[in-house]
Amino acid sequence: MNEFNDRIRRLQERMRQEGTDGFLVTQNVDLYYFTGSMQIGYLFVPVEGEPRFYVRRSLQRAQVESAFPAVGLGSFRSFGDKVKGDFSTVFSSGKSPVIATEFDVLPVQVFQRLEAAFGAVEWKDGSMAVRELRMIKSEQEIALLRKSAQIADQALDFALSRLKEGATELELVSDIEYRTRQLGHMGMIRMRGYNQELVTGMVGSGSAISMPTGFDGPAGGQGLGPAFPQGSARRAIAANEPILMDIGCMIDGYVSDQTRTVVIGELPEKLQKAYEVSEQILRKAESMLKPGTICEDLYVMALEHAKDAGLEEHFMGYGEDQVKFLGHGIGLEMDELPVLAKGFKYPLQPGMVIAVEPKFTFPGTGVIGIENTYAITDDGFEKLTLTREGIIQV
Repeated sequence: MNEFNDRIRRLQERMRQEGTDGFLVTQNVDLYYFTGSMQIGYLFVPVEGEPRFYVRRSLQRAQVESAFPAVGLGSFRSFGDKVKGDFSTVFSSGKSPVIATEFDVLPVQVFQRLEAAFGAVEWKDGSMAVRELRMIKSEQEIALLRKSAQIADQALDFALSRLKEGATELELVSDIEYRTRQLGHMGMIRMRGYNQELVTGMVGSGSAISMPTGFDGPAGGQGLGPAFPQGSARRAIAANEPILMDIGCMIDGYVSDQTRTVVIGELPEKLQKAYEVSEQILRKAESMLKPGTICEDLYVMALEHAKDAGLEEHFMGYGEDQVKFLGHGIGLEMDELPVLAKGFKYPLQPGMVIAVEPKFTFPGTGVIGIENTYAITDDGFEKLTLTREGIIQV
């Protein structure tokens, strides 16, 4: 309970700073973050006082799970009047109150219904307030991320013990999914980005994993067809080709992220050298992972290192499909703040958890690289990822 009270307190402090009278939380992950329940509804947070969770379904579960009072939503047409009656100090000041909500994830149609239901309200975008709040993790959150990384490590070992030449990518990722599910993985990985979807990660080999896709990452994958054009395919894995194992695991909502490069036999010299560069970038990034480092400086460093190695055109994708980041925040969603990219001026702070993933894409050949998840501490970092590094030979 103290954890949820602290989150609401920090949100209300931000609201006071920005002149916001109320915050309407709408997205399921944000609802879970603030209440501990992911039932469908809306959480109204006044700038002063206790919030209330208006639940469409299931009220019964929300009343058991939620850290704050949960009541039935009732008719949507009367929802605005219900909130105004419950929070008269917000809505009876003689002026239109300023209400924030998450514009980055709220469908226009739903927002228009809210506008009609609430009437004379000044709406503002509260997306960054929530995302920046969630950017700093508590020790309880980091403990769940540790557990997630431990299970990912065990699942990778299990899958590698069964990997052999001729096995398909689909069989490989199925072994990973099987073991993570046995150990408590919730079976999905959430993303906030519009139209971005992810299940286990990007697990693939050779030319297939280097196929570009709409997914916002350095590796694509052939996938099982146009309906899910990314990740593992039915392609057989051959000897002496790179196998990229970029996997996540979700424990109690929290997701870790790691990548390892695997080969049955030996990689060609060009790919081995590129892998060495990816580890060099990772080591240099680790030397910078401490409070005060500016996020974009990590990306600029990586770009310069890749350029010096003659690999700039292959760094984090290839050609027009290159992505422009080195890493990303992680927690309840795979694509959280901060982003290690140009334009992101956030200084690293204790409590941030980031995945750093220097990778190189070679069209028609494969993708190689490494990725670890790190928690920023008062004097540096804690590496949450446990899996052994280096090119893993099977």
